[in-house]
Amino acid sequence: MGQTQVASSTMPVVNARIYPRGGLDVLSREEVARLKDASSGGMHDLLRRCALAVLTSGSASDDPRAAQELYPSFDIQVAQQDRGVRIDLVNAPAMAFVDGEIILGIAELLFAVVRDLAYRAIEFDACEGGAEDSEGITNEIFGLLRNARLLQPADPNLVVCWGGHSINRDEYDYTKLVGYELGLRGFDICTGCGPGAMKGPMKGANVAHAKQRRYRSRYIGITEPGIIAAESPNPIVNHLVIMPDIEKRLEAFVRLGHGIIVFPGGVGTAEEILYLLGLLMREENAGVPFPLILTGPTASAPYFEQIDQFLRLTLGEAATSRYEIIVADPVKVARRMAEGIKRVREHRIQQKDSFYFNWSLTIPLEFQQPFVPTHEAMAALDLHHGRKPHALAADLRRAFSGIVAGNVKEDGMRRVEAFGPFQIHGDPEFMRALDALLQAFVEQRRMKISGQYRPCYEVVV
Repeated sequence: MGQTQVASSTMPVVNARIYPRGGLDVLSREEVARLKDASSGGMHDLLRRCALAVLTSGSASDDPRAAQELYPSFDIQVAQQDRGVRIDLVNAPAMAFVDGEIILGIAELLFAVVRDLAYRAIEFDACEGGAEDSEGITNEIFGLLRNARLLQPADPNLVVCWGGHSINRDEYDYTKLVGYELGLRGFDICTGCGPGAMKGPMKGANVAHAKQRRYRSRYIGITEPGIIAAESPNPIVNHLVIMPDIEKRLEAFVRLGHGIIVFPGGVGTAEEILYLLGLLMREENAGVPFPLILTGPTASAPYFEQIDQFLRLTLGEAATSRYEIIVADPVKVARRMAEGIKRVREHRIQQKDSFYFNWSLTIPLEFQQPFVPTHEAMAALDLHHGRKPHALAADLRRAFSGIVAGNVKEDGMRRVEAFGPFQIHGDPEFMRALDALLQAFVEQRRMKISGQYRPCYEVVV
């Protein structure tokens, strides 16, 4: 690898040339051309933004424009040579290097970015956005995960952990304790790959795996282009996959994972809970075991009480049968998850389903189609009484997705800046509960890591 220190008026930067090893051996001429394409429909700007997010891993900011402002002249170029792929970095963040060499873990994540975007350029964009039917979309997700080498025929042991990036120290320490107990029991960890509740479980499991002399542990981070720039991968992630959109990211979590633990979080975490409950409450999925545990330290009990009340009000009492709330007991959380995953294993054997991909879970097209949070789309959401719980959950999920976009995704932030806050309509009872929940997130500083929060939404009663 070649490396040169470069002076900069903003932050220290480096010019470097690196050669990926394993998992990204060769690219076609078409893939390279698509990654170099800087036109409005090309992949180069997306490649640049995702690569910069990886190279600034560990950043405390959740503003997707912060890294671009700190490193305005950063660029990345990908070339295919006789001896394999070459990546040229221009004015790259010096924090990704030590003594003239790129940090190995960051290099691996950078290769994953190039791999996933190259695959997407050919398999999705070249086919006019990919499949349009439910089965086809699920097959595309399978292809992405297989291309990332995440589908391993082994006993079920992957626990997905959801939660906020902007959590307090007590909550963060608790996520580490739960991760530690999971790691002692041989579980691997999958998260959204960012900081906070996405990092803590991996950190705890990492220590436990070391104590158990478990050397082939997987710390999987699943992200998507609109999120990665705001939530750079934490340093423990050793398998990164970038899904094309938030809906495919959510489906990847439930297809790949064997159980889910939810820690305290904000709007994005509420979106994930609603997505999963919307699936589990469908009649077709009634017999599919999928352990779901909501947990946090003692001080977080009111947070989960408020979430629980909101779910009971909107989705009904039936929703409560699909999740369990455990407060301040990491050992119990790990044991309950182990019991639940044992049932998952037995069910997969009975149904002749794979251990590494959950084919038996029915995910309808309405949960798979990308939701673009325009002001018109947000105002058109149907948040009223009388709808089936899974259908209402789908629209509630979209409402929270739009708020996430307005908070941290560049396109959403740009829309809010141009046209003002999103307006959300629905039954007065629902809207009051939704507004109270969102205001609680603001007061508990679950919307932003730093800076003053300005709401991107208005609840219309």
